[in-house]
Amino acid sequence: MAVQSKSKQRGITFFGLVFVGAVVGISGIIAAQVFPTVIEYQAVVKAVNKSQEGNSVPEVRGIFDKSAAIDNISTVQGKDLEVTKEGDKVVVKFAYEREIHLVGPAWLTLKYTGRSK
Repeated sequence: MAVQSKSKQRGITFFGLVFVGAVVGISGIIAAQVFPTVIEYQAVVKAVNKSQEGNSVPEVRGIFDKSAAIDNISTVQGKDLEVTKEGDKVVVKFAYEREIHLVGPAWLTLKYTGRSK
């Protein structure tokens, strides 16, 4: 029966495995909380692009509010949009923040901004 010395053994220790598992677990929890905000951001961009079809500021905001009601967007409302004209093209801009509570006094702040195409 051959005995291998410790210098030839390969692998991860139990404590190393626990540490890697904790890092992966915490990263997964944070990613699970961030993912819905990214989906909501994509819905806001879609609604903003659709709302630029309007010709006046109230019309643009109304179209956005209708799209927001359909897509269940609660972070941005029509009154929060910045509507301008560049040439004869309507440009709609938005900006908002989302905060995710991590633990104790720690928060993760996500800032989203965008504009219509």
